[in-house]
Amino acid sequence: MVIASRCSSRNFASAPAKCTHGARWIAETVTLFAGEARLAALCGGLLKYAAKHGWTLQAWAVFPNHYHVIASSPVTGGATLPFFLRELHSRSARWLNRQDKTPGRKVWHNYWETHLTFEESYFARLHYVHQNAVKHGVALVAEHYPWCSAGWFAKTAGPAFRKMVYGFKTDALMVEDGF
Repeated sequence: MVIASRCSSRNFASAPAKCTHGARWIAETVTLFAGEARLAALCGGLLKYAAKHGWTLQAWAVFPNHYHVIASSPVTGGATLPFFLRELHSRSARWLNRQDKTPGRKVWHNYWETHLTFEESYFARLHYVHQNAVKHGVALVAEHYPWCSAGWFAKTAGPAFRKMVYGFKTDALMVEDGF
C-alpha cells in the first residue's frame, strides 16, 4: 500500500508542542471525493504535499467529504502550514473539477486547526484520527480502511505504544467532524 511505504520513516515520539490537528471538509452532505480513485488521489496529495512542505504526518483519515490530519511542523516552525494546505486544496480542487468538468467550483470549506501542546490531547487525537473510519461506519476495523493511517500505525508502532495511544479516551474531545 502506498501510504505505508511512503510514511515508514515517521517518528511517533515527536514533541506534541510541534503538532497540529486540522480538518477540512467540503459540505456535510456533499461527497465530492466519493470512490476509490478520488479518495486515493486526495490521500496521495495529502502525503505528497505534507512531505514537500516539510510536515511529518502522525495520523490521517480521508473521507469523501472531509479529512483529519495530525502533523508535526518542520524544525523551522509552522510557517509553511498555509502553503502546504493551500497547495493541497487548490491542486485537489482543480483535479476534481477537471474530473467533473466543473471549472471554478468551490470545493473546500470550513478549515480549522488546533495546535497540540498537551501530551494527553495529542495521544487522544492520535487515537481519534486513527480510528475515525470506524467512528463514521465506513470500516469495521480501522486498519482495513486504506485512506487512513491506522494500518500503517498497526504495522510500524510497537505494541506497547499502540496500547497506550488506544487507551486514551476520545469521547471528551471537542473535534468538529463534518461527516
